[in-house]
Amino acid sequence: MILDETDKRILRLLQKNAHYKLKDIATKINLSLTPVHDRVKRLEREGIIDKYVTVLNKKKLGKNLTVYCQVTLVKQNYDISVVFNQAILNMPEVVECNFISGSFDYLLKIVLEDMESYHHFHQKKLSVLPEVSLINSFFIISEVKNTTVLPL
Repeated sequence: MILDETDKRILRLLQKNAHYKLKDIATKINLSLTPVHDRVKRLEREGIIDKYVTVLNKKKLGKNLTVYCQVTLVKQNYDISVVFNQAILNMPEVVECNFISGSFDYLLKIVLEDMESYHHFHQKKLSVLPEVSLINSFFIISEVKNTTVLPL
């Protein structure tokens, strides 16, 4: 799907605030309500707009530790990956999991309360998975940028 500049303007606004009403968007981009409505519906239908979410403040919820883990599996094959993937899907602490190329297999982003919580997660959930061979953990000291806004 080709996005024109009007589509991109709509998407930029919705990325910043998904609560914008169609009328507000129409006013901001100087277009009438009906074409804005039609464009948003098309963007939803075509999957460009995947979903609408609320972004929570981690620190205000007591989630003060973000950890990136490099995970190497015992073997790189389909069956082991499927089992590992399913286990990760059942761990709410893992907010991102990506199968990657390079010297390890997966990169996980984990959000928890503190180091003690991570120690428990590491010892009782992640390292006990039989598919896991090696875990390297990196702790975020200071978050410089964290956004859900994609460049258009």
